Amino acid sequence: MERYDIAIIGTGPAGLSAAVTATVRNKKVLLLGNKNLSDKVGKAHDIQNYLGLPDVSGENLAKAFQSHLDNLGIQITQDKVNAIYPMEEHYSIQSASGSYESKTVVLATGVNFGRPLPGEEELLGKGVSYCATCDAFAVRGRKAIVIGYDKEAEAEADFLSQMAQSVTYIPMYKEEPSVSEKVTVLREIPVGILGVEMDGMTMVSALKTRTAEHQTDMVFVLRDTISPTHLIPGLQMDGNHVAVNLQMETNLPGCFACGDLAGKPYQYIKSAGQGNVAALAAVGYLSSLNADKHSPASSAQSTKRRVRGDASVSGS
Repeated sequence: MERYDIAIIGTGPAGLSAAVTATVRNKKVLLLGNKNLSDKVGKAHDIQNYLGLPDVSGENLAKAFQSHLDNLGIQITQDKVNAIYPMEEHYSIQSASGSYESKTVVLATGVNFGRPLPGEEELLGKGVSYCATCDAFAVRGRKAIVIGYDKEAEAEADFLSQMAQSVTYIPMYKEEPSVSEKVTVLREIPVGILGVEMDGMTMVSALKTRTAEHQTDMVFVLRDTISPTHLIPGLQMDGNHVAVNLQMETNLPGCFACGDLAGKPYQYIKSAGQGNVAALAAVGYLSSLNADKHSPASSAQSTKRRVRGDASVSGS
C-alpha cells in the first residue's frame, strides 16, 4: 500500500493551507475531504478581515482557494474518514471507500460533529457504528437502522441492505432520499439509542424516536464529521477542542490539529495560519524520523516516545 508523508483530513481553510505548505515542501500529500471544499466558506457573506482580499464573498474566497490548489496540482480525494489508528511507524486511516497509510496526520475537520444521541457513546462498538463499510460484516442477517445526515449516507444504506435482514433509513435532511427498494425510509426524529443486557454486556436493542421505539440490532450514525475522540483513540481534548501546543502538536506523536478543531476564535484567516504551522511541524517531525534512522539511540527513544504518546500539549 502506498504510504504518504502527510495525510490532511479536511478541506476548509486550515486543511487547504496545510496541503499547500506541505506540497511546497515537496512532501507526498493525501488531502481527504470534499471536492466542493467547505460549505461553511462557500455560503459565507462578505468576509472583511482576510488579508489581501477585502470584502471578499465566501464564494469568491473558495474560488481563490481552488485556484491555488490547481496551480500546485493538489488533488482532493473525496472520502469520509471514519477512524484513524496509530501504528508503530505510521497511521492507518479507515474511510468509507477503503484505507490509507501516512507517516503523519493533520486534523482539520472543523467542529461540526454534533451532539451525540443519548446512549450513542455508551453503546459505541456494541451495536452503534460510524462506518457501514467497516462494520458491514456484523450486520449480516440482522436488523439495522441508518441515521444519515447527508445524501452520501444513502449509498451506505444501500450497501448494508445487501447483507442485512432489513435496513431502515432515517434522513436528517429535507431532500427526498434515493435509496434501494430494499431500504425502508422513515421520517422520524431520533432521540436516543436503547440497550439490553446480553451475556453480561449491554448491546443495542432499539432506536427511540419522538413517536416510537424501533427494534434493531445495529444503529449506524453517519454524520458529516466524527468527534475527534471517536476518530483517533487516545487523543487528548481540551473541552470541545483537540488539545494542541503552539506547533499544533497533539499528545499523539505525528498527529497535528489546526483550525476550528483546535479552538477559538473561529476565523478563516486564523485557521489558514494554523494550517501552515501544522504542516511545517509535520515536515519537521518527518525530518526527525529520518535523522533517527541514522542514530540507534535516537531511534529507540523515538519509538519509546511514540508508544507512550507523551507529547506535551496545552489547550489553545
